[in-house]
Amino acid sequence: MKSLPYVVLLALVLGTLAFPPRNCPASDSTQIVYQPLPKPGEKVLIDSDHYFTYGFDKPPKIGVVIMRVEVFARDGQQDTSFIVRGDADMPSMRGAHSTGDKDFSLSAKGVYLLPVRLVMPGDWEIRLTFLKKGEVIFRGAYLFDL
Repeated sequence: MKSLPYVVLLALVLGTLAFPPRNCPASDSTQIVYQPLPKPGEKVLIDSDHYFTYGFDKPPKIGVVIMRVEVFARDGQQDTSFIVRGDADMPSMRGAHSTGDKDFSLSAKGVYLLPVRLVMPGDWEIRLTFLKKGEVIFRGAYLFDL
């Protein structure tokens, strides 16, 4: 009889662990889709009125490279009204070397720049996100091998 309270307590604890409270939010399993990007230097449409080109200050190798992005309006005029974010990581080791989502800096010449640390050989992915007025307009990912 003295052990009955312990059995009830154990049952309550185990029941709570096995069945979480109903007011817990469901996990968000929505995957964000990134459009595969062509090789550096090619024009990539952001929307019907804008495109961008991207590349590096030097061929990527272990160390730091600077990713460059330039955004243009349909008429070819440079457009600096976007916020561009980038995240570099190794898809085969997702999260191990992620830089996290960082804003590109805008140079005086209107070029978006982001230093990217490449720490080991292997497959790499740089994800780009373009925002305008706080809304995501475009997402793209460039895969390459180092």
